[in-house]
Amino acid sequence: MDTATHFVMGLGLAGLSFVDPVVASQPSLAGAVMIATVLASQAPDADTALRLKNNAVYIRNHRGITHSLPFLLLWPALITIVIGPLFGLTDLQALSHIALWSFIGVAVHVFTDLFNTYGTQAARPFTEKWIAWNIIHIFDPFIFGSHAAAIILWISGIVPPAPLFTILYVCVAAYYVWRTVVHARITHHIKNKDMHHAPGERYIVIPSISPTRWNVVKAKTDGSYNVGVLNGGRLEWFKHAVCSTHPAVEHSKSHPDVQAFLYFTSYAVAEVEELPSGYIVRWGDVRYLHRKQFPFVAVLAMDSEYHVLNTYVGWLSSEKLDERFAIDPGSMKL
Repeated sequence: MDTATHFVMGLGLAGLSFVDPVVASQPSLAGAVMIATVLASQAPDADTALRLKNNAVYIRNHRGITHSLPFLLLWPALITIVIGPLFGLTDLQALSHIALWSFIGVAVHVFTDLFNTYGTQAARPFTEKWIAWNIIHIFDPFIFGSHAAAIILWISGIVPPAPLFTILYVCVAAYYVWRTVVHARITHHIKNKDMHHAPGERYIVIPSISPTRWNVVKAKTDGSYNVGVLNGGRLEWFKHAVCSTHPAVEHSKSHPDVQAFLYFTSYAVAEVEELPSGYIVRWGDVRYLHRKQFPFVAVLAMDSEYHVLNTYVGWLSSEKLDERFAIDPGSMKL
């Protein structure tokens, strides 16, 4: 989920912690737990600091080890060690409750991230596979809005936190189940209704911010992709994306920016723009369709001897990329 949603979920878990009678009976512990759950809800995204180094390092590592199984225990331990003494809580009982709710905060963060398209490497160290269930958009209006409303009711004193947040999380859990069922049903429906479906082809149904709009990727057996949008039950295919076999594409794979990009995604295609002075190689991730473009890219400018002159990896529109690489508008469209 996005940072704002993780933040309100951290506050929501602080409200839910009042179902714990020990927390509810000790104001100092309740305050410590609130800070702990907010920190825990943000802690796995501490790797965002890698942006300060460069985008390639960030893309390769974001939602990686900081979301892994060992960190499910490491983050709560670190938070408890810091927060307990700050609130004058050093007895084992108080520390155990801070640790428990910190663990819940971290676990909820990682678990909800699994439902997005970006995914996480939550199964590390056993595997570095990216796990992405493609069920919930990174920003979901219902999840954010329901938490914001509950928090307002809590801080205004209208509704006590224990019953309020118990109801909230029952509703949120039901929402996740509903979205999972809808996703499975849509995927099954598209596969069965596609008159051109061939054995071995896969359909990836990807959520958008609208509950009625889904991006659809059809992974064909020849390595190409059909990319479309399902809106209000109507499926429209927009693109047929094929990875170029130009020698510049192979040369680009040795660059760290492209390696980071390909480490993250298994749904990449590349195209080559031949220029008088060399080549522009643009890799795009077909899962991220926005205004009929693929804005998550790795782009390399090369001379005629395949020496890299300029690079970019990250999120950028085609128009901004045209400006960045100073090429003719429209010549880099996937």
